[in-house]
Order: sequence, then structure tokens, then C-alpha cells
Amino acid sequence: MANSDYYATLGVRRDASQDEIKKAYRRLARELHPDVNPDPETQDRFKEITQAYEVLSDPNKRQMYDLGGDPFGGAGAAAGAGGFGAGFPFSDIMDAFFGTAAGTRGPRTRARRGRNATIRVELDLRETAFGTTRELVVDTAVLCEVCHGAGAAPGTHPDTCDMCNGRGEISQVTRSFLGQVMTSRPCPQCGGFGSIIRHPCQECSGDGRVRTRRTIKVRIPAGVEDGTHIQLAGEGEVGPGGGPPGDLFLEIVERPHEIFERRGDDLHCTVQLPMTAAALGTILAVETLDGTEEVDVRPGTQSGQVITMYGRGVQRLNESGRGDLLIHVNVETPTRLDAAQEELLRELSKQRGEERPPGKFAPGQQGFFSRLRDAFNGR
Repeated sequence: MANSDYYATLGVRRDASQDEIKKAYRRLARELHPDVNPDPETQDRFKEITQAYEVLSDPNKRQMYDLGGDPFGGAGAAAGAGGFGAGFPFSDIMDAFFGTAAGTRGPRTRARRGRNATIRVELDLRETAFGTTRELVVDTAVLCEVCHGAGAAPGTHPDTCDMCNGRGEISQVTRSFLGQVMTSRPCPQCGGFGSIIRHPCQECSGDGRVRTRRTIKVRIPAGVEDGTHIQLAGEGEVGPGGGPPGDLFLEIVERPHEIFERRGDDLHCTVQLPMTAAALGTILAVETLDGTEEVDVRPGTQSGQVITMYGRGVQRLNESGRGDLLIHVNVETPTRLDAAQEELLRELSKQRGEERPPGKFAPGQQGFFSRLRDAFNGR
């Protein structure tokens, strides 16, 4: 019969999943490993969590333990006395300290994915609104046509590393209270590749790629704006060793427009309207992205009023429809009048009951100036 509470030893619930049990063991193993804490009490604690993990990580032993049986059978006493059962998880200890189980690394490939690249593309408002096609010149790394990414000179091939015998790693045996423990690390001679290029390609110096300038044609979709990033998959740099290319990102830079200000999918502009046209109404010729169009200005239009032309803005990105064009009206008041114009305005003012005799205060002003005069006279 098992006497220890293995769940409490690992600090997990009785219904904990295998993943939770494994994570708890790894965390405790890092804290209690004898190489980190060599005192005897810590060694005993390390043996306890290892025995608990050996039971709870095995579905059959865990079921037997949950039913009150002895998961070790005849070997349980030896394990409880300080030894470890046949199922001692050395691979999980290695995984806890080195990130992977012993013996699973092996030689790594020379081919690695290439880096991503970003280039800036300047467009005017019409191009961002309706889309365009551009030919771009890109300085990038491409596959070496001499060695085709292998890195070795034509007619040669990489030699197997004589230090690691092609394994890409070397092993080292150390002794601890557990006995002999084997650890592995990348081979310092071949860098973990398992092979050595003794005759590198003269075109690419063994890198498997060369730098060149190439031209690509790209389609800019309608509706992009300043700061938009467009991803072109596989158009970036080829990786070392002939690895797959990265991606190319286009950063859109929208040039300012002389008439329109863009706000999202909408365009804004300001028009100057004479006072008489604002009062009487008029037909106004307005520039749009689609050409010159006429807008009906209603009589009595005020300065600051907005006239909306629906569907005359920017095409919505990846959607149907367009934004609007908003025309902000600025009514101009004349600053210089000739005698005839002044007479006409005075007649209009008289007709509207808005005129005042020359030299006279306008209604409401007489009382204000009387109070101001009294204040200066100390009344």
C-alpha cells in the first residue's frame, strides 16, 4: 500500500491532467535538483517528487494508487527507501533543465527561413483611393545559382564532422548522487550541423544565397491609406542554406493632396462662397476624384455649413462602396465696396429693417455707452 500523498507532493489536485502533473514536476525539479541545492534534505525532497511523478505520470500506476494499491508492487519498498523504480523519468529531468529530452536534438539543417523585408511605397490620393499597379526594385538575397543553396563548390559535398560523427552534438558524462548522467550540447566544430563544408562555393562563400536587385510587379488594392502594410508572402529574402524566403511588407505612404483632406474613407474640402451667392443660392462647380461636378447650393447657406456628396470619397478597403465628400462652406464678406455697391447694400439693409442712421448708435448700444460714461465719471 502506498503511504505517501503523491498529489500533495507535487502540489496538484487529484483530478489534475497529465499536462498539469508534468508542468508541476518540471517546476519542482528545477528548484530541487541536487546541482542547484546540494543539501541532503533537498536531495530527499527531490527523490520524493520524482517517485510521485513516476506514479502519477503512468496511467496504470496512477489508477492502482487511486484504488489504494501499491503501484510499485515488490519494488515499492526499495523505491520508497531511497531508490528509484525502473520507470524513473530521466528524460523528463533532462527536459526540465535543457528544454528537450536527451538524445532528441541531432544535427540541425543548414537551411533556415529568410528574413522579412519592408519597403516604403509613396502614392498619391487617387492611387490609394482606386488602387494601382507598381513595379518595385528590391535589393534582396536570392538562391545561389551555382550551388543551388548547398553552399559547397560544384563537384564537392560537405564532409561528416569527425568530432561528433555527424550527430551534430557531443555528449558528456558527469557523476551525481543519481549515478552517471549524460548531457549533450551542440558540436563546437560543425556548429551542430553534423557536417563541415571544406570547399565552399566561391559565388556565395558557402551561404547558399547571393544578394541581387530584382524587379517585382505588385497590385496595390483600392482603399489603402497612409501607414497601411501589405504582406507579400514569399517575396522576402531567401534563407541561409537555400532556406525558404521570408515575406515582403509594403508600407504605404500617402502624399498630401492640395485640395482634399482624407479622414478614413471620407474626403473633406473647403470652398469660398460669395455672400450674395450664399444668400441667393447658386450652382457651384466642385473638383472631385471623379472630375468636376456641379453642386446645388441652397439659398441662405451659412458659413460653416457642410454639403455632402455621397459616394464621392475613397473606395473602402476590401469592401464594396465608397466614402463621402464633405464640402465645408466659408461665406466671404466683401471688404471693399464702391459707391454703387454700398448704395445697394444700404437699400437692402433698409428693406430688411437693419439700417441705422449715420453717426447713431445701433439699437441697444446707447445704453451700453451711457453706462460706460457714468463709470468713468464716478457715478
